[in-house]
Formats: sequence, structure tokens, C-alpha cells
Amino acid sequence: MHKIEGDFFLKRIVLKTVLTAFFVLLTLQNSAFAIPTDASHALIVDATTGTILLNKNSDEIMYPASMSKIMTIYILFEHLKDGRLKMDDTFEVSEKAWRKGGSKMFVEVGKRVKVKDLLYGIIVQSGNDACIVLAEGLMGSEESFADEMNRKAEELGMTSTHFENSTGWPDPDHITTAKDLAILTRHLINDFPEYYPLFAETEYTYNEIKQGNRNPLLYKNIGADGVKTGHTEASGYGLVGSAQEDRKRVILVVNGLDSARDRSTESERLIRWAFREY
Repeated sequence: MHKIEGDFFLKRIVLKTVLTAFFVLLTLQNSAFAIPTDASHALIVDATTGTILLNKNSDEIMYPASMSKIMTIYILFEHLKDGRLKMDDTFEVSEKAWRKGGSKMFVEVGKRVKVKDLLYGIIVQSGNDACIVLAEGLMGSEESFADEMNRKAEELGMTSTHFENSTGWPDPDHITTAKDLAILTRHLINDFPEYYPLFAETEYTYNEIKQGNRNPLLYKNIGADGVKTGHTEASGYGLVGSAQEDRKRVILVVNGLDSARDRSTESERLIRWAFREY
């Protein structure tokens, strides 16, 4: 009799455990599709496990704008890590780099700039000019550098991405997805723990011009330490962000928002939701 009762209670415990796990998975699955957001594309993943916490059109093609610079920095980090490049190495500023519009770190044509300055100029100041100096210095031309970006994207499993330039400058063939940007960012964080903390820097001064980091999450006291904003007329306002709380790290990708203010408030709201609910 006692054995039968013991077996009965054991089965109840097992059944309860299975049902609890089922409902947790069901909740996560529903949350990954049902959480509302004004972003046209949105994705939140657990940086450790890759679990999707929020998903809206993450496989749809979109324009990455300056979020493309995450790949530019990834390639730079590779060169630094394997010793092909040092922080004190310098590259010459071409007229093409100097003339490039959009966000700039304000390098001067004909001058040589340290890799360290270019690194901060891209991460903090989002300098298009810095990207081109780096691309030309590493690969001889921006076109060759874009080829390397595409090779690396394929290697990392970014199956829906194609780069035409190092900056994210508008081009109809320069495309990605929120999913691919999350893949890239997860690799960036895991592959370069010694360099990734640079993304938390909030300001940098070059050529006596001080600029602040455009990532609004860095100023919100929510554990954010990266990564990169983007904006063009075609893409809308986007952001790839990452934050850590109690050893939990999440990666956020949003794009297609209407303003910098919307990008700021929506990104914060989604990060806070991810930590609260997951």
C-alpha cells in the first residue's frame, strides 16, 4: 500500500514539473511574439543562451544604417587581438574619408591618425570618416573592406546580410536583419571581452572636439554597456543595445522608430521589460 502511494505521489510530482516547464515555455513563446512595440523590427535575446525573448519581424530585410559599424569594429578587434595591428599604429586620412558626410570625428586630410583614436571615433563618435580611414588602412580600399565584412558575415552565420560600405551609408544593396545584428553583437561580446567595454564610453575628444556617445541606454542606469545607434531616412531610428543585470545579459535590436526620442524611450522600456519578465 505504501509503495503504491509513493509511486502515486512521485508521478504527481513529475507531472507537476512537466506541466510547469510546459507553461514556462509557452509563456516565453507567446511573449516572444505578443509584446507590443512601435519599432518596425525588434528582437531581444538572452546573450548567454540565445533564447528569444521578443521577436517582431526579426527575419525581415531592413537597412542597418550606422549599426553596420559593429561589423567594422568587429574586424578591427580581430586585427588587434591576433597582433596584426596595434593601438599606436597609424593610418593616413584620404580625401575620400575627409570629405565623407554624416557623423564625423573630424579627421584632417593627409594627417595620420592612431588606431586608438579611430576606434573611439567609430564607437563613441560614430565617425563615417574614421570608418573609411580604417577600411582603407586595413584593406587598401573601402570596397575591399566591404568584401571582408561580407566574408565575416557569412562566417558568423548572418545569412541575410550584405554590406556595401564600412559606414552604413545608404545603399539599396546594403541590408541586414535584426536577427543577423543580434548574432553579430553576441559574437562581438563573447569573442572580444577585453575590448567590448570600450562601448560603454560616453564621450571622446579628438582634434579638440568633444562628442558624446549617441547610445541613449548608457545614460539610464539600467546596466547598459553598448552598442550602437543608427539612423537614415530609409531605416528610421535604430539601436543595437546590450545590458547586464545580476549576471543576466540581454541583447536588443530595434529599428524603424520615428525619432531619437522614441528610440530612447522604447529601447529603455524593452530592456526593463526583458529583465523584469524573463
